Amino acid sequence: MAPLLQIKNLKTRFYTEDGVVHAVNGVSYDMQAGDTLGIVGESGCGKSVHALSIMRLIPSPPGKIESKEIWFDGRNLLELSEREMRRVRGKDIAMVFQDPMTSLNPVFTVGFQIMETLQLHQGMNEAQARERAAELLTLVGIPEAQERLDEYPHQFSGGMRQRAMIAMALSCDPKLLIADEPTTALDVTIQAQIVDLVKRLQQNLGMAVMWITHDLGVVAELAKKINVMYAGYIVERGSVKEIYKHPRHPYTLGLLGSLPRLDEAPGTKLHSIPGLPPDLIDLPVGCPFAARCTFAVSRCLEEMPQLEPTGGLDHTVACWEWEKVAGRTDA
Repeated sequence: MAPLLQIKNLKTRFYTEDGVVHAVNGVSYDMQAGDTLGIVGESGCGKSVHALSIMRLIPSPPGKIESKEIWFDGRNLLELSEREMRRVRGKDIAMVFQDPMTSLNPVFTVGFQIMETLQLHQGMNEAQARERAAELLTLVGIPEAQERLDEYPHQFSGGMRQRAMIAMALSCDPKLLIADEPTTALDVTIQAQIVDLVKRLQQNLGMAVMWITHDLGVVAELAKKINVMYAGYIVERGSVKEIYKHPRHPYTLGLLGSLPRLDEAPGTKLHSIPGLPPDLIDLPVGCPFAARCTFAVSRCLEEMPQLEPTGGLDHTVACWEWEKVAGRTDA
């Protein structure tokens, strides 16, 4: 079965006065229809830039996608004209951004903004679009939807604005929903509601979901597979169960160690990863995590490891010393 999304050696660069920023560095993976994929890593690791590259929303200049193949539903997105790509955005691939207040236009009503999408991509008239927009707001849990259509974004709470953004993203029944840290600005209770909402909508609509976050707790609730990114690379990839139970990359181990656990003794300290991420303008020759890694050997400083199987089901890791990590974590 052909994958819904297939990315081959994606590289994205930003050409600045200070030098070339290597934001995404040879990312490759597949997604099947109906999959739920988590993209995790700390700020600046390339999660959002890689998603914007899929949508072809990288500002040029200074940005440039330096690869030739991003296949979606049998078409290479990088070969489409801008007009053809506009038909893909919103209709086939929809994206929910981190801050709904900056994504929604403050001078138009929420209803107008959802209706505009329906009229543009679905060919509905105004009455049809309004009825469908109300159905979508109801679907995402906004009460009194007909009345709320005539309200402006500032009249919605943060959680309601994010629900409205999800309604807009779902308006054209996309095959893939990309959610770029959609719960970051929300409190924990609203975060849980948004995660439950997306899980329920995916089950009902059968769409694929890519959830981008730095929060491994959220990913555990939602995703089936995980790509762990660091300095623009995928350093570990596998199922949620496999990676949480048997992490093989020192960076993944550090991320998991920074999570609070209910089964730990009271007063147990959270771990932190020492050091800072590398400068993306001046990336090291070897593994980008080597300077922060307690498992590093001389080879790590000289040669960049590639993703290789670890023995787990579809579990791959880019680390020369992953067997040492396995010995520590599986003991």
